[in-house]
Amino acid sequence: MTEFPTYPSGLRLAGRKVVVVGGGQVAQRRIPGLIASGAVVTVVSPVVTPAIEGLVGGGEVTWIARDFEDDDLQKAWYVIAATDRADVNSRVSEVAEGLHTFCVRSDDATHASAWTPAVGRQGEVTVAVLGDRRQHRDSRRTAALRDRIMESLRAGAFDIEPLRRPPGVVLIGGGPGDPDLITVAGRQALMEADLVVADRLAPRELLGDLSPDVEIVDVAKLPRGRSAQQEEINRIIVEGALAGKRVARFKGGDNFVFGRGYEEILACREAGVPVTVIPGISSPIAVPGIAGIPVTHRGITHEFTIISGHLPPGHPESLVAWDGVARMRGTVVLMMGVENAPAIAATLVELGRDPETPVAIVCDGTMPTERTVLSRLGRLAEDLVVHQVKPPAIIVIGEVVRVAHPEV
Repeated sequence: MTEFPTYPSGLRLAGRKVVVVGGGQVAQRRIPGLIASGAVVTVVSPVVTPAIEGLVGGGEVTWIARDFEDDDLQKAWYVIAATDRADVNSRVSEVAEGLHTFCVRSDDATHASAWTPAVGRQGEVTVAVLGDRRQHRDSRRTAALRDRIMESLRAGAFDIEPLRRPPGVVLIGGGPGDPDLITVAGRQALMEADLVVADRLAPRELLGDLSPDVEIVDVAKLPRGRSAQQEEINRIIVEGALAGKRVARFKGGDNFVFGRGYEEILACREAGVPVTVIPGISSPIAVPGIAGIPVTHRGITHEFTIISGHLPPGHPESLVAWDGVARMRGTVVLMMGVENAPAIAATLVELGRDPETPVAIVCDGTMPTERTVLSRLGRLAEDLVVHQVKPPAIIVIGEVVRVAHPEV
């Protein structure tokens, strides 16, 4: 029989019935994409994976808990045969063929009327790569090709100018510093910008990937004074958006964890400028994790507290109840606390925290110069000097440090 190439087409499944026969790992991989497309998904299988059962419990799919019956495909627009029995998959395919309904088979693509492509999405663009599913390991090859295309799209290698987003401001959390730790959405929004307003701790290497015509404002070089500097940032992003530009406010870590992102949102709203938020990986959790230190651990702590250490205990503007912090048994994570760490440690000990409490200072987290200094609360001030600790650093106080470093 003559073999013909596939005819590619994009299925619009929103509000349309799709039947997945089988409740195992293949079904588990396919169902989320169907839900995202708006399909009305019915799963037919005696048993399903816990993940699928969770979707059922959330009302996202319907589960018929029995073996397949021919009538299950009535009024279906699309069918996936994903059981571990070839005879069942074959029957599903036969019934679908009789109903003129396209059917994918997970076990034998040669007897299916449709093949599932390797899919990736970048903004409004959907990339679907189809190979010859009759060939051995074709799915791995098409997935690898899909990934290469998506990497090129995200890096701006292809011109997708007509698809650029409308003017406005997007707040992008860049993550803890390593450029590979920005989210996919964050990188995409950064590459789509006309104007980038960047913090000192944002992943600077990513700015080198921007188009040469993108304007960059380095807010680390703005005149000092926190209030004056923030007012100037607000002015820059608002005026850029009102001038018809897509403005990316590019920050380190997350936008709101001891950042001033919400002040920028308020400024945009007051000026009538559209503003969206792309969260970033937050440093007080990610940096200890990358350094091998959990902020919680079963049987060790039931809570962790993130505290800004930019003001010492006793400062008239401090909002921290240090007596309450000292009484807690869980983990304390200090941000912006290197300068005031000696005073904080002394206060915690004075208020009852054990001076032998282990401490880890993770310097330059996620960067090539990352290092971890181990100490204890009672000698923290001394060790900061001995090891010449400078900002930026995340300070972790609590027994979780000993979980990772029993020697401390």
